[in-house]
Amino acid sequence: MPHRRDPRGSASRAHSAGVVAYGIHPVRVLLQRSPQRVRQLWLSSSRDCAPRLQELRALAGLAGITVVDADDSQLDKLADGERHQGVIVEIAPRPDDPETQLEEALESLGDAPPLLLVLDGVTDPHNLGACLRSADAAGVAAVIVPRDRAVGLTPVVRKVAAGAAESVPLVQVVNLARTLRELKARGVWLVGTADDAARTLYDVDLSGPTALILGSEGEGMRRLTREACDELVSIPMAGAVESLNVSVATGVALFEAVRQRRGRKG
Repeated sequence: MPHRRDPRGSASRAHSAGVVAYGIHPVRVLLQRSPQRVRQLWLSSSRDCAPRLQELRALAGLAGITVVDADDSQLDKLADGERHQGVIVEIAPRPDDPETQLEEALESLGDAPPLLLVLDGVTDPHNLGACLRSADAAGVAAVIVPRDRAVGLTPVVRKVAAGAAESVPLVQVVNLARTLRELKARGVWLVGTADDAARTLYDVDLSGPTALILGSEGEGMRRLTREACDELVSIPMAGAVESLNVSVATGVALFEAVRQRRGRKG
């Protein structure tokens, strides 16, 4: 098994590479599903006897991945102070070509009608991570976000997503409005959520090729995004609160689509 003691400074060099993931569950998912993307695994030398870390060491050994023993101060630096649970990996990024990523995601579905999630301007990494987790559970083909004025695939996002960041492509596009027009040309129905929409989420058909579009935490969808939608829907609110957190709203919307699709199959 490739193994070595961490020399001083190696963690900071990996951090400068910029692509790290941490946390026991997300790292386990990476090692099980995408070991070819893992460049190096760091394990806490002070927690080395922990069974879950030993499991990760064994998975890395099976894949021929270098295992580095590091002290917790080095891991803290690599994780920017976030809770890493004694494990960090350096990973190779996906190809930085949004058109290719989206095309591959759609092709992987075969004849099944795609369900896509579009997030317009979500800036909180915890919200994006939670949205990715819901997207994975709902069978979403890809999550589409703008490259600017939105959070990308940070280590915090990966940790909160609990492995979903490795199973659901996060496609960052330069021009979201143009991407939406291209989806519409391919027969994808664009359904945006808006508090002032006349129809509710439960009044529309989400069983065909659909992209569910949600706006940012405070501003909602931008004007061009809203104008690109084929349909605007609201989520009925019975209490005093006027709106839901974007990650909660994402889960509600996605699983209404899942419910409809399962009903149609039956």
